[in-house]
Amino acid sequence: MRDGKPVYERAFGWADKEAGRRMTPATIFRIASQTKAITSAAILILVEDGKIGLTEPVGNFIPTFKKTTVVEADGRGVPAKRAITIHDLLTHTAGISYGTDAQLAAAYRDKGLGPAAGNGWYTADKEEPICATMERLGTLPFIAQPGEKYVYGYNTDILGCVVEKASGMPLDRFVETRITGPLAMKDTRFYLPSGDRERLAAVYASHEGAYVRAPDGSKGQGSYVDGPRKSFAGGAGLTSTARDYARFLEAIRRGGELDGVRILSPRTARLMRTNQSGTLHSTAGVGFGYGFDVVERYGSRGLAGVGAFGWGGAYGTTYQVDPESGLVVVFMMQLMPSATDVQPKFMNAVYQALE
Repeated sequence: MRDGKPVYERAFGWADKEAGRRMTPATIFRIASQTKAITSAAILILVEDGKIGLTEPVGNFIPTFKKTTVVEADGRGVPAKRAITIHDLLTHTAGISYGTDAQLAAAYRDKGLGPAAGNGWYTADKEEPICATMERLGTLPFIAQPGEKYVYGYNTDILGCVVEKASGMPLDRFVETRITGPLAMKDTRFYLPSGDRERLAAVYASHEGAYVRAPDGSKGQGSYVDGPRKSFAGGAGLTSTARDYARFLEAIRRGGELDGVRILSPRTARLMRTNQSGTLHSTAGVGFGYGFDVVERYGSRGLAGVGAFGWGGAYGTTYQVDPESGLVVVFMMQLMPSATDVQPKFMNAVYQALE
């Protein structure tokens, strides 16, 4: 989209090669970590509502996070130097990984997390609510001290539980009531209705220079249609279409409003797309805001302009918003693990097409 209007929308390839089903603009994708920006927006809505403070300790909502521990390089657990805050989780500076690190893997596996949850972030097959899982996470050690490092992990899943605690409603209902419903994102949900099964793209995997259909289960197709539908993962659980997700991004580009509907104030939307983590995320010209990474130096992210923000998902999806050029770009595929450079090449092609 440019200046809010679609300028290019195309579908290529197979949604399900074995079934003979082609991709269409209405195909639904597992968007994995693209969920994080929507959950971050939900947190900021509750900040505006006065129910959450950005510097508030997470332990005020999840008791097991009142006192946390950190594992040292030698495997010793030591008390955290301070409490983890909402800001720490929004910027991935809480020191919390996905529990697949060598020092943590065994303990996390024993609690049904880390290696026991696919690649760590997958919870769609769990028979328990996300808060039960996150409360258990709070009893485990983390990999770094709060505020000292950028560590990508369960941060936004914890925020999903905070949304539930602060709002008094399940995360899926809050997201639908305050974000996807108002923005007419009718195809963005944690689990698909059975009638939409044929719209969901299959997952493929890179294997020895070729692409093969990924297996069922946590490292493949996942339980997004036939699962227990109890765990709403704020870090990686949503499914969506390119068109739907572009509406959310356009609302953030426009300062929190789209088609006369406002989900965030302009100043709060600006927090999301402004670096909030100093140089902890990167020293190479890319910062991290509240849900997005942010280009701070031209050339640090290909042809993206200063102020461009975006992220992606484990199944190969990616997106970028460039306010300088009025662009919202969403690229969807389903390939995990993904051995391809098509995403940056696609982004460069978009920029090359600009006058």
